[in-house]
Amino acid sequence: MTTSGTGQRVRAAVAHAVHRRLELPAWPAADAATAALGALEQDAGGLADADAALDEVADLFGLDVHTAALLGVAQLAEVHPSGHVLTGLLSGDPAAGRPTVALGLELAGLPVGDARARTLLDDAGPLRRTGLLDVDGDEPLPARRLRLPDRPAARLLGVTATPPALDRLLLDPVPAEAPGAAEVAAALRAGEQLVWVHAPLGTAGTAVAVAACRELDVDVLVADLERLPVTPTAPLDPLVVRDAVRALALEAGLAGAVLVLAGAHLAGPHLVELDRAVVPVVAVGRTAWAAHWGLPLPAAVAAGRLTTAARGEQWERMLGAGVATRDVLALRLTPEQIDAVARRALRDAAADGRPRPDGPTLRAAARRLSSSGSARVRSSSGPGATLDDLVLPPHTRGEVERLVGWVRDRDDVLALGDLHGKGGKGTGISALFSGSPGTGKTLAAHVVADSLGADLYQVDLSAVVDKYIGETEKNLERVFAHAESLGAVLFFDEADSLFGSRSAVNDARDRYANQEVSYLLQRMEASEGVTILATNLRGNLDPAFARRLHFMVHFPDPDEATRARLWTHHLAQLPTTDAQDPPDVDLLARSLELAGGDIRNIVLASAYDAVAQRRPVAMRDLRLAANREMAKLGRRVAHPDWDAAA
Repeated sequence: MTTSGTGQRVRAAVAHAVHRRLELPAWPAADAATAALGALEQDAGGLADADAALDEVADLFGLDVHTAALLGVAQLAEVHPSGHVLTGLLSGDPAAGRPTVALGLELAGLPVGDARARTLLDDAGPLRRTGLLDVDGDEPLPARRLRLPDRPAARLLGVTATPPALDRLLLDPVPAEAPGAAEVAAALRAGEQLVWVHAPLGTAGTAVAVAACRELDVDVLVADLERLPVTPTAPLDPLVVRDAVRALALEAGLAGAVLVLAGAHLAGPHLVELDRAVVPVVAVGRTAWAAHWGLPLPAAVAAGRLTTAARGEQWERMLGAGVATRDVLALRLTPEQIDAVARRALRDAAADGRPRPDGPTLRAAARRLSSSGSARVRSSSGPGATLDDLVLPPHTRGEVERLVGWVRDRDDVLALGDLHGKGGKGTGISALFSGSPGTGKTLAAHVVADSLGADLYQVDLSAVVDKYIGETEKNLERVFAHAESLGAVLFFDEADSLFGSRSAVNDARDRYANQEVSYLLQRMEASEGVTILATNLRGNLDPAFARRLHFMVHFPDPDEATRARLWTHHLAQLPTTDAQDPPDVDLLARSLELAGGDIRNIVLASAYDAVAQRRPVAMRDLRLAANREMAKLGRRVAHPDWDAAA
């Protein structure tokens, strides 16, 4: 049956109900009802938009004529003041009020005692299950009140704009051709109401779902549960997630659009709320579907990754040809992230008077996208560290460059076939940096992160290892999960505190210590991100780690030539030096056997001493600071040239 003209039919039923009651002797509300009905009929021409909205919503939700009429009765109290008065008076109230269930059923042409009529208004009925209508009160059902929630009430008045509280969860639909799009389109074409897209970090799950909807030429509403407010001290409230899923299912129904729900893994058991949706839902999650989530097994699709060429097309679509340089393509972003970063970078470039952003501007915007505010996350506010900041022997620098290159080209390699990630392994890349303190391991980790436009999630393993059995594994899982959720490079400092050789089992603690190491090995292999381990004592590492590490890079103590380059590099950061007492780089490199971090400390201390006296840095400042630094290290300068030059 058609639901067209539901609003007019409801008002006609109201008029009939008023006239029937006027036939009763001494109806106390007769005068008020007659006046309200006259005003409602006089203004009927102005209700055309509300009538059209009611018919549209009824069609979108597949309501039959009786169910649509119930919705129209509840709408009447919202659409016109006289309608509010009439629903109250006809319900037995002395003034305006919401309609009772009994009145709603009467006006919809359904007997109050009819079993089918009651099922229309129970929790599983088409009105309450979808969120279109609420029934208030704890009286017997006929005496309860029909109430429109705020969002359906606004939509039934012709308001199509998304509520501000929900708007922050919505994303612009950005399609991308990647593996999985055809499978999603086929599932939707076959009538699947729920499609689960498994989209681990780095895959284009949301864009794949949007591309499928574009192929089918259907409207799409894209939302991301990861945009719900959360901080390290205020984790995500499950009830907030539940309410968001409910609201998004309703909003998609009101818009007549397929719902693409990114971050669906965060909803977990609350995904059962998607049963309210009257439109197909494509849920995009970083995990595989869990059978205990309370819904029948959905169609499942694995999302693919964008190749470097596909990412280049996304960048050029936003910013024009020539912007997708190798450094920009290293930003392993999803299509919607590329869209957000490009828009931010365009505004930043315009503020600087440039027609379009360059690579450093884009990388800076990408870092802001992934920043979490966590104290463990090291986020650079400037242009970031580059390979030029690394003063290393050629072989060591070459290995760091190879590591950056591997991460940049990872998606292209994955597109070739199942070369990476089989047997339960993830597609992450892991590296070990070994060497004495101050040789550049931490700086190199920053260079890797900044080259990829990512934050560095730095973890001191001594704070992760727990004396209580099982707690270390929990701590490690939280660390990996948080780093992967941010797309950050995970950097374990002082790795030898946990990664020592597995020992023979002599007692219970040995057994659990070995379990911790085994868990870490498995979690590293399952990771989808970049993991860097740093240790001062490479010989302490279990040989089993070598099989799970893609790179093992040794940072040697600098020789004299490398020390000279380090002194030159750090002194070049100063605007000027004392021309009367200039730094003697050759003497410094020859006399002081120090690592790069120690050299930086000396230059920094010299700058403080010189600034205190309002003059440039001189060699005497460097000499004094060097003696102090050596004393800190428990050493003295033994080179004969050092004292001779004093």
